[in-house]
Amino acid sequence: MKEYRISDELWEEMRPFLPRMKSRPGKRGRPATDYREILDAIFWLLKTGAQWRALPSCYPAKSTVYERFQLLVRKGFFKKLVSKSPHEVTLVEQTLDAAFIDQEPERLIGDGAYDSDPLDERLELQRGIEVIAPHKNNRVAPPTQDGRRFRRYKRRWKVERLNAWLQNFRKLVVRYERVLEHFQAFAHFACAIILVNYV
Repeated sequence: MKEYRISDELWEEMRPFLPRMKSRPGKRGRPATDYREILDAIFWLLKTGAQWRALPSCYPAKSTVYERFQLLVRKGFFKKLVSKSPHEVTLVEQTLDAAFIDQEPERLIGDGAYDSDPLDERLELQRGIEVIAPHKNNRVAPPTQDGRRFRRYKRRWKVERLNAWLQNFRKLVVRYERVLEHFQAFAHFACAIILVNYV
């Protein structure tokens, strides 16, 4: 029985970013292992901090998991999970509603994912909140931010809580991975899990 499994909600969020598996018409051999099983195994490694060779037998073979992990790293899968997700914009107002503060802030400082003119207008009109966020690289509309507002962005609050949450993933506590991209992929995967579980 699998000790750790990614949630169905996280699986549905991740599926669009997964690279397509090549079909092998007319070829013999085993069918390709499902990505869900591979990601469950990677999640187990992330949570326990164990070595690849310690992967339990209820998961796919360690060589299969490792090869598929390398493929996902090369394709940028883990970076796509957490980089400027369009879903972050939809969570802003829910987060403000659930905040444990007596008074709403005058300014909201966010990363490039918060570069949304409709969000800026909505928060300004309905709540009186100024949104400070850098523009996305692929922005088509003319810029709306000036340099003065970005001074606040540079001094934004350091997310200490995220660091505490990342300590729950033993694979990240000490960097055992020799390959930097693999360690970064585990960190991105942990952040995606945190985003689904805590936000």
